[in-house]
Amino acid sequence: MEKYDLIVIGGGPAGYAAAMRGIDFGKKVCLIEKKRVGGAGVYNGALSSKTLWEISNRVNYVNQSLLDGGRSPYEIPWIKVRQLVNEAVFERKFQYSCHIKLMETEQMHGRLKYERGIGSLEDDHTVKVVTEHGEHLIWGENIILATGSRPRSLPNIQADEKTILTSDGIESMEDYPKSLVIVGAGVIGCEYATIFSNFGKTKVYLIDRADHILPFEDDDISELVSRNMEEQGVTIHHNASLVRMEVKDGMVEYELSYPDNRKEIIQVEKALLSVGRVPNIEGLNIEKAGVHMSARGIHIGDDDTQTNIPNIYAVGDVSGRIALVNMGEIEARHAVERAFGAQKSRLSYDNVCTIMFLKPEVAAVGVNEKQCIQNSIPVKVVKIDYSLIARAIAMRKTQGFFKIIVTNDKDMRILGMRAVGEHASTAIQAVGLLIKMNQPIEVLSELVHPHPSIVEGIQECVRMLLNKSIFKSTVFKDKMSCYSLVDGIKTPLERL
Repeated sequence: MEKYDLIVIGGGPAGYAAAMRGIDFGKKVCLIEKKRVGGAGVYNGALSSKTLWEISNRVNYVNQSLLDGGRSPYEIPWIKVRQLVNEAVFERKFQYSCHIKLMETEQMHGRLKYERGIGSLEDDHTVKVVTEHGEHLIWGENIILATGSRPRSLPNIQADEKTILTSDGIESMEDYPKSLVIVGAGVIGCEYATIFSNFGKTKVYLIDRADHILPFEDDDISELVSRNMEEQGVTIHHNASLVRMEVKDGMVEYELSYPDNRKEIIQVEKALLSVGRVPNIEGLNIEKAGVHMSARGIHIGDDDTQTNIPNIYAVGDVSGRIALVNMGEIEARHAVERAFGAQKSRLSYDNVCTIMFLKPEVAAVGVNEKQCIQNSIPVKVVKIDYSLIARAIAMRKTQGFFKIIVTNDKDMRILGMRAVGEHASTAIQAVGLLIKMNQPIEVLSELVHPHPSIVEGIQECVRMLLNKSIFKSTVFKDKMSCYSLVDGIKTPLERL
């Protein structure tokens, strides 16, 4: 039986990161992947969908200019869109494939073994690998489970990936659908609504169970994104319950009910189910190794990536924590460092930076106002509009704002930030670092930022808190605000 220092089951972003980190320690590593290295981080997920968003954003920007000039809109064939997405996917796939082949060479002293097959646990150290050539057992000192996740299904609705689709099938369509209903108004649902409304070829409907989309985010964010969607022709069914959805004569018919007992029946060409994801646990045989599930029924790893079996770890989507590529990679690296004794501190989830590819782009780190109210955390909040930022003015992209949340005391340590607008994702890393380092806001106020840049807006927010901003909120009352938030009550803070 072949023996390894580390066996990784699953070759998505988390599993791949775990294998490479194991090699950093000079360990002998086996990486097992049943289908495609890269997982949803490359295919039918992060990379492919964001490539779609980038293309649609450019098309929408060009068409706004053309229509403003009284010209006909630009149309990009769907086959060309698919080609561009496939090129991006192939580029990343090629990088992974070449990297693995080179890592398996003799020059790397055989530290990496890549197994194309299905891995499952036989006990706490033994893994069965089933390939097209048969099956065999391998032994691992440490084992990392990184089998990812898949789209969640809905009872009584069959996703055939042709008419009723999930994110696994939406990019394989043969043409733009004339009409599309999206079930679920969370991040992914709203991203696809943005993408298809950007292209301008599809009438989009979005089913929202709550009274506003992105229910986990602050109202000022969801209202801005919602308004932009509706201006682009998206119909948002607020407070709607999906009674049924079925395919009739090649079309999708869905019925909605509302709190006022009103009913609505609509037919569309395609439907997209976007109701979350579930971890890929089936077939791992975790019970053979004695690994326990948590009370929620979706966790494997509950103790800082480590399961109840000390040498078995769970990372990425399968852990049931935060289903993000960057978080999966960090969890994977952390688990390997723990396994080989190089990591003593616990992994922090307080400064996770996220991006929502909407219109406009939304970036987030730390807590928002809703969470502060729910958890009775007294805070100070400062907000500045994009229209006061020189770079936004230069780009002619002045829709958006920065919002920073700090502790309601003299230290004013940063707890969270929301950036909404052009280049939002480039603006939150420094704040994420300050949250991790527990540093005061003075650090940001004294930095010399590049000019003109979007991040200058962050500095102006901090200066407002310190009462030394360049622009005075008494003049720009509709563009700048600073207030305390205690027990859900907003109290304006006096600023010049």
